[in-house]
Amino acid sequence: MIRLARTHRPTRTPLSAAALTAVVGLTACAGSTGGGSEAPSGDASADASAEYVTEGKLTVATGEPAFYPWVIENTPESGEGFEAAVAYAVAEELGFAEDDVVWVRTTFEEAIAPGPKDFDFNLQQFSITDERKQSVDFSSPYYETTQVVITTASSPAADATSIADLKPLLIGAQTGTTSFQAIESTIAPDQGAQVFNTNDDAKLALENGTVDAIVVDLPTAFYLTGAELTEGVIVGQLPAEAGTGDQFGLVLEKDSPLTDDVTAAVDALRESGTLDELAEEWLASAGEAPVLQ
Repeated sequence: MIRLARTHRPTRTPLSAAALTAVVGLTACAGSTGGGSEAPSGDASADASAEYVTEGKLTVATGEPAFYPWVIENTPESGEGFEAAVAYAVAEELGFAEDDVVWVRTTFEEAIAPGPKDFDFNLQQFSITDERKQSVDFSSPYYETTQVVITTASSPAADATSIADLKPLLIGAQTGTTSFQAIESTIAPDQGAQVFNTNDDAKLALENGTVDAIVVDLPTAFYLTGAELTEGVIVGQLPAEAGTGDQFGLVLEKDSPLTDDVTAAVDALRESGTLDELAEEWLASAGEAPVLQ
């Protein structure tokens, strides 16, 4: 059963209305991932047990911890949160019952490193890039977002209204992410991009004044400024035309026999409107994030 309606949900900090349109326009990109999208999804895929890590089970990986709004309270098996809900929707398309979904945890870097995997697919906001495609397969995109600069009210970055205003400042992001690449290519700060192992490390550095601002994806920006940071401030979005947008895909082992089926499942969810519904449920808001020029 696809998880759309919920009761007794945790209180959620409002996110940007831009999240509502994040999955719009992805259809044209569906065939440009690590595998094709011709193989049908459905019960037949679940019968191909030899292709899965564990016979009769779908093994799905995410981060440790996994964060709101992608996973609620670090419990993906609940199906609460955008990526947790997407995983169960994909599982249904592949012919798996909810009880046959098994969750495992990996770091971000482990998931995109070359070599065998202990999961069938992994989702923790992996941007689809040509470089990563050399080591792993991707499904077609299930979500598209932009990169956002955030800070605190006491930081000099709080008064920035343009990319030029950010150049003299210390700006950081998690290593290996599109957020980090966006700092280097779009902001190009005078002192270079400041690197952190995780978003938690970057957030701590922002709170203690080690950096003036950090860059994260749009939903994470609204969560951090609304629920995690003291007097958190959204400075603005980096312009999409500068190539700073992210398309998130499910990660699979390189040349996985499952890539076609998983891509077909994601495509079916997009075409049916399910991805839009899940984005509206878990990522919708009335907030604002101005685009920096």
